[in-house]
Amino acid sequence: MSAFIRHFGRLAATVTVLAAATLGLTASPAAASDGARLVMDRDFADPDVVQVGGTYHAYSTNSDGKYIQHATSTDLLHWTMASTDALAGVGSWAKPERSLVWAPDVFDNGAGFTMYYVARDRASDRQCIGVARSASPDGQFSPVGDAPLVCPAAQGGAIDPSTYTENGHRYLLWKNDGNCCGQDTWLYLQEVAWDGTRTTGSAVPLIRQDRSWEGGLVEASTLVNRAGHYVLFYSADFYGDDRYKTSYAVADSLTGPYTKAAAPLMTTDSFSGTVHGPGGQDVVTGPDGRDRIVFHGWNADRTHRSLYVADLGWANGYPVVDGSKVIYQAENASVHDAAVRDAAGALDGRAVGHIDNDDSYVEFSVFTPATGSHTLTVRYGNGSLNSAGSPASSSHRLTVNGTAAGEVRYPYTGWDNWQYTAVSVDLHEGWNTIRLGKGELYAELDSIEVA
Repeated sequence: MSAFIRHFGRLAATVTVLAAATLGLTASPAAASDGARLVMDRDFADPDVVQVGGTYHAYSTNSDGKYIQHATSTDLLHWTMASTDALAGVGSWAKPERSLVWAPDVFDNGAGFTMYYVARDRASDRQCIGVARSASPDGQFSPVGDAPLVCPAAQGGAIDPSTYTENGHRYLLWKNDGNCCGQDTWLYLQEVAWDGTRTTGSAVPLIRQDRSWEGGLVEASTLVNRAGHYVLFYSADFYGDDRYKTSYAVADSLTGPYTKAAAPLMTTDSFSGTVHGPGGQDVVTGPDGRDRIVFHGWNADRTHRSLYVADLGWANGYPVVDGSKVIYQAENASVHDAAVRDAAGALDGRAVGHIDNDDSYVEFSVFTPATGSHTLTVRYGNGSLNSAGSPASSSHRLTVNGTAAGEVRYPYTGWDNWQYTAVSVDLHEGWNTIRLGKGELYAELDSIEVA
């Protein structure tokens, strides 16, 4: 049986959602569910966040006349922009064009701070990764070396640096920018010196674009270790519109092999259009000790990419983002006195019908990162007729964590014509049980979404 299989978009038919009791999951202190919060409504793309004492320092791709932007916060919600450029300039190997400086990564090297940045290599005319250092996270960071740190020109160059540390070793993750020139894009892992100024190992390929929804590229990797396995977050598809998205892959060892999620973690659709093109993510621990995911998304008129933050939970070690829909297929739920059937038009070609008796129900185990009100969206079919033989609405009784919570009503659709209806439910952080049981007349269930 698989460990927690689900995800946004379309859930694989082989996935099984495990009940909370089988996981031994212990919830962190409860937090209010706010979904994805817009915390900086200005251009702040490809955010990287590092905590120094009680202050969070965020860095981003060029904008506002700066090579690298810098902002500070004590709570990840309220930010103060620095007036100075975090990066004093690019190395002599790079063209000094601010518009070509992208996606910084900053870390404490024990004797100060190191910044990785992306700039245009003069020799190859490719984007490559350079190094800068500063005594303070406030900068300014001064470039180090007269050559880029990573610059595989034949593979399109290198972009999107990020770092990971383990057992006294530091690693650099980066992407070969193959989509610049009709090549594959790979995410690589490469050991570097503790101060990050030189590579000490060979680059190990982890994943490349091989899913249709990735749109021909993967990039912007972030690596964490949770519940004994490695979780590699990444962005995919075209950055410039709603197609941009975030997903993840997991592995039992640092160098893989990595297995990708069945579908993306965050998309424009998974946020119901409240965030456009979520990507460029980073993972950081909040002041309450809970994980957050920070990322950018386009504003409504596509003039800039704003900064967002959301609670990040872990269901048996697999990520769940507050506010981003998770789909649970009815046929993978606990089905009592009802039947799974092949169903034309259902998401995975199957649905649950014959929920016809007083003791009939479909029970879902769902995970949420934060306590509060959530939106439960049900994909259903209703072909009920009333006593006069006319189309009629129907309903299911709704129970949440063993407590009656009203009903879900279904307008008439006809059988195998799947539509959506939504209600609000109060859920607590961690695992919850949602049961839909026989109500008025009849309805079939394809799936539910929780956001």
